[in-house]
Amino acid sequence: MTGKTVFEARYGFARKDVRLDNWRLRPFSQWSFQNVGELVPSVHVAAAPGGEEQAKALGGLLGEKVTLAGGPETVEAFLKRSDTDGLAIMKAGRPVGDWSAPHMPFGQRHIIFSISKSVTAILAGILEGGGVLDAEAPVTEYIPEAEGSAYGDASVRNVLDMTVSLDFEEAYLDPQSAFARYRRATLWNPGGGSESLAAFLLTLQHLAEPHGQTYRYRSPNSDMLGILLERASGKRVGDLLSEKLWLPLGAASEMSVTVDMEGTARTAGGMSMTPRDLARIGEMMRQGGAANGRQIVPEAWVRDTVAAGGSYEAWQRGTMAFLFPKGRYRNKWYQTGTASGAFCGIGIHGQWLYVNPKTEVVIAKMSSQPEPVDDRLDVELVAFFEALGGMV
Repeated sequence: MTGKTVFEARYGFARKDVRLDNWRLRPFSQWSFQNVGELVPSVHVAAAPGGEEQAKALGGLLGEKVTLAGGPETVEAFLKRSDTDGLAIMKAGRPVGDWSAPHMPFGQRHIIFSISKSVTAILAGILEGGGVLDAEAPVTEYIPEAEGSAYGDASVRNVLDMTVSLDFEEAYLDPQSAFARYRRATLWNPGGGSESLAAFLLTLQHLAEPHGQTYRYRSPNSDMLGILLERASGKRVGDLLSEKLWLPLGAASEMSVTVDMEGTARTAGGMSMTPRDLARIGEMMRQGGAANGRQIVPEAWVRDTVAAGGSYEAWQRGTMAFLFPKGRYRNKWYQTGTASGAFCGIGIHGQWLYVNPKTEVVIAKMSSQPEPVDDRLDVELVAFFEALGGMV
């Protein structure tokens, strides 16, 4: 190890090499996705004391074969090929096993990117169940200054279901795009700190099409949802997460969420947690919103989210119907439309929370895929999760 720090010996690069302009690129992402709080300001949400856990080996399951686009390969080979950092599997509420890449110790937090949207929507369901938030109300009922923006005539329901007719593109790799300005406002990119996230959101404009007709994946909607939750409840997102979800869930480890210059939470993609705790969220949803003997989110809201609600027509008019041809999108969760009734949350760079009600299996997969979006691999991942659900 002569001449190298412990950090360099483990990761192959120096800590000083990881910067705000490259933290989402390989190889740096193999470290930064587990340590976002060192790069972006973050709010931390504590778990209840005494929640330490031990890893449980997947054992022989790693050698089982799945048949995907390239033919048969072992579970372990596919986990490595798909740049998995950490995996947790539960069946009928009990841990089946965990898998970690050498650079991610068991129990380490990892950013979940857009699965944060699905978690934020759970808070919306809790507040709606408590009569604090009206999903059918106009956005301006809670945020009057949204008048004049794309959200000025949108409903909370449009925000929840990604049917806001928003003139914005998720151009992840274009440094000159409005998306790059958006990331500066979240403090995820260099040059931030002059425009807040809320101020940026209120500059976004309306497309010609009315709201409610087409599913459009637009991350700003989910940051707007976080602001809606704060306005409706009078509480900060971090406090809502702690009081309404994290402690009742029985999470074993701390979670965090990145914040902007004003402390506004990046509810569209800034949450970090352990694979086990992410799997607990999926299990709670599988159990109709219940965990630890208490109802955390109303059962009717969960049923609407994962099985009954959402517009098939709006989904078909969107750009992701190739992934779930019979699917729907409701409350920031994907209904796959498959015979298993599976539903999921998905984040860029390979973050997945996959719930199979038929086999009672929950799979949390955290990854550092080089590309933000890989459509071909996503199709393989869906097939992998369906196959894995039948093996456990």
